[in-house]
Amino acid sequence: MALIKHGKLAEDIWHDTDDFADAQALAPMGPIIVDLDTWRRHRDEILALDSPVGLRLQPGQTPDLVASDLHHFDLIALEFAKFTDGRAYSQARLLRERHGFKGELRAVGDVLRDQLTFMLRCGFDSFQVATDSRAAAILEAVDEFAHWYQLALDRSATIPSLRRAAGATEAAGETG
Repeated sequence: MALIKHGKLAEDIWHDTDDFADAQALAPMGPIIVDLDTWRRHRDEILALDSPVGLRLQPGQTPDLVASDLHHFDLIALEFAKFTDGRAYSQARLLRERHGFKGELRAVGDVLRDQLTFMLRCGFDSFQVATDSRAAAILEAVDEFAHWYQLALDRSATIPSLRRAAGATEAAGETG
């Protein structure tokens, strides 16, 4: 698996685990990502590890289920089970806009190059991809679009606002 974070290949320090037999066994792993069921069953034990914690949400699991615990997570991984399932886009927007989540949002699963710009605009910071060739294609697409018509979470200037600013600059130059 390759990890792309902030437009560059990155080392993945997180350990994704579904196996929670014993909190002490997880302690030396460092930062861990657990699923929602594991979090619910072993919340206090996981917090006692005093290590960064990430949460993996499946497409049908709304962020509202963990809204009161979001401050415990440094990372939330949102699953794209297949490329035609866009629920993770909505989850990302809810996490950023409604719940104010400031940590890392990671897209995992069926992450494709064609979806990258939309994922970035919804608030994703990192992307876990299955193959090096897919990672290379995604890296090529990172800076593909620089301007947008709609305002989104990335707060990029929109094309209409850029046009208005350019018109105001031209008008100021003509009167000055």
